[in-house]
Amino acid sequence: MRQFIKRALQKIDKLSPGQFRDLLVSSSEEIDRLETALDSLPGGILVCDTGHKLILANKFARRFLSIVSYEQDKESIWSVIPDEMVAEFLALTLLSGDKVDEREFSVEVLGKERLLSISVLPMVQDYQVSGSLVLVSDITEQRSREAKMRRMETLASLTTLAAGVAHEIKNPLGSISIHVQLIQKIIDKAKTNHKGSGPDEQVRTVDKYLKVVNEEIDRLNSIVVDFLFAVRPMNADLKRGNINAFISELVKFVSFELKEANIRCVLNLADNLPPLDFDVSLMKQALLNLINNAAAAMSGGGELSITTEEAEGEVWITIADTGTGIPEDCLSKIFEPYFTTKKNGTGLGLTLVFKIIKEHRGEISVRSREGEGSVFAISLPIPQTSRRLITYNEVMEPT
Repeated sequence: MRQFIKRALQKIDKLSPGQFRDLLVSSSEEIDRLETALDSLPGGILVCDTGHKLILANKFARRFLSIVSYEQDKESIWSVIPDEMVAEFLALTLLSGDKVDEREFSVEVLGKERLLSISVLPMVQDYQVSGSLVLVSDITEQRSREAKMRRMETLASLTTLAAGVAHEIKNPLGSISIHVQLIQKIIDKAKTNHKGSGPDEQVRTVDKYLKVVNEEIDRLNSIVVDFLFAVRPMNADLKRGNINAFISELVKFVSFELKEANIRCVLNLADNLPPLDFDVSLMKQALLNLINNAAAAMSGGGELSITTEEAEGEVWITIADTGTGIPEDCLSKIFEPYFTTKKNGTGLGLTLVFKIIKEHRGEISVRSREGEGSVFAISLPIPQTSRRLITYNEVMEPT
């Protein structure tokens, strides 16, 4: 068709009005086909001229870069993109004439955080650069799958170490603890013998050191127990229950600690949620871990909000805080074993949360920015018998 149009344009002076009209119709149809093809692509394409003015942006690019409108050939490509980081990147890249492959950006699309890969390359026509192409891909799910795969592989490898850890660390710790207790009894006896004049300085010093040893034994034992719990198979006792009532009781349980930490807790629990299948003990451990992490991130006080809602056959539980946030380079590793940003953290808390949620056939994700707080989102499947049937009228209603 394009060759036909080119040949027709070469003879435009000889065309009759009818032929000229047919040429315009053919050209219009060709343009419509190309625009439809571009809008149907699963990725974004932006085309700009040599002066970096935006010529074309397909549907994907307009949606994921939040381009509301633009005047063709009149506005620079970076001036129509509201995200400052993306706009600055395109301006610097295009003005310097660089070619960039797959630069990643976190942007907000329709209220949700998405990870985009953006490439910039020259557009060549007849061996000359006639402009630039900007390619946009949504890699959110891809990165999420990669992170989940890494976590599952790490958990699988840790499982093979569990038995060895139990014998090599836990048993010696028990033996040490017993002997420390025996030493403590000897010291207590020495204190009794010196009851009149009080224990001498050496006894008090040894007693002080033994307390430190006991504290460290308890801490090491706690780490080992967490490790074993993280790698051993779980036997979740799933029972149908009201997740809103469960969350309300849990918040009452921690309300005193939150109040003492000057943290305001806000509950936004959706009405008429369907019952869910969950293990009360495991779910309590998972949500308490997230609440405690949120409180730790708000050392000077703040707001903790817990939200529930139903969407697409799932119930979503969102726990958001106004704390210090998580660095962007840590987000993909946050659920991996032994990864922690805390000074005295074991790096197993969120691993346990991840494992518990997976045991409930659910998913968990996090979005965060430094200085702006964090949001953990948990999705749990609604049992098949509890899902509301769609009526015929609902199917026929336009969306």
